[in-house]
Amino acid sequence: MVASAQVQAGERSVRISSPERVIYQATPSTPEVTKLMVAQYVASVGEGLMRALGERPTALERWPSGVREGMRLATGPQDRDADAFYQKRVPKGAPDYLETVQVRFPSGRTAEEICPTEIAVPVWCAQMGTLTFHPWPVRRADVDHPDELRIDLDPQPGTTFADARRVAAVARELLEELGITGYPKTSGNRGIHIYVRIRPDWRFEDVRHAAIGLGRELERRDDGVTTAWWKEQRGSRIFVDFNQNNRDRTIASAYSLRPLPGAPVSTPLTWAELAELDDPRTLNLFTVPDRLADGDPWAAIDDVAHDLTPLLRLWEELPGGELNFPPDYPKMPGEPPRVQPSKKVAEHWDEAGNRIGG
Repeated sequence: MVASAQVQAGERSVRISSPERVIYQATPSTPEVTKLMVAQYVASVGEGLMRALGERPTALERWPSGVREGMRLATGPQDRDADAFYQKRVPKGAPDYLETVQVRFPSGRTAEEICPTEIAVPVWCAQMGTLTFHPWPVRRADVDHPDELRIDLDPQPGTTFADARRVAAVARELLEELGITGYPKTSGNRGIHIYVRIRPDWRFEDVRHAAIGLGRELERRDDGVTTAWWKEQRGSRIFVDFNQNNRDRTIASAYSLRPLPGAPVSTPLTWAELAELDDPRTLNLFTVPDRLADGDPWAAIDDVAHDLTPLLRLWEELPGGELNFPPDYPKMPGEPPRVQPSKKVAEHWDEAGNRIGG
């Protein structure tokens, strides 16, 4: 058993311990993946990965023992026995070249998060068991004003990747009508993400409202789309997850691995490539580096920072009002009651959405 190996990451050499540890087991279409291979993958996609992570507060999704059937990702303090976890604060033992930035959570608490400035940092994170990087939609120069709108098209039960692909095409058409350029990528599973660079002139709440406005217009254009927050109301439709634009809500970055069989990657695409893609699992650790060698489909994403006003206009003009925030958020102005519609008893709630006597 080899005790350690070195991976070249830019101008630095990063030590990888237990390099032969199996992180992904072999599948009928892909060989097994070792810890060293994960680190080498991260280094190989450095240009595209740093375009996604550079200067951004970044949380880490760590799977130190690898990915196996039945393993669980911790989503809160109750999951003490989970096999994987989110790391929002800088891990102990971080190298001296790793830089940080302070962020504020919805609770008001603050933390120092990793702020990648060179590819050696994500490679070191891979050494620490990181598979998926979760950057904030802000740069460290201004952590309270996003420079990125994230449109998360999330397939619900009864829908397929093909459904998400169809809705993505409708979203592209809408954005183009508004003079906005969107950049698509696979989620690494069945979903599709569309990113839009925006001027950092708006708050998180405004960007979330822009996502709701876009989602409501998509609902008008395609009856297979929903913005319903409660799962019982979504049906077999593609859910536009507007809450992914909230403070401290993140999406797997471009070029991140996902903890699924076959080491799939959240992969940037051209719109033409997306239209022809049938199986996103073909975009994985073994195939994506060669794609990037031929050029990053998102190479121009930073060229234009768009005005969010056209989407905010949709939010203001289309009916529906405010929608629910995630359950860990404080009660927000105008928010509907935080109770499933099927369990709501009207006389228990006032007009502002507050529980009477609660």
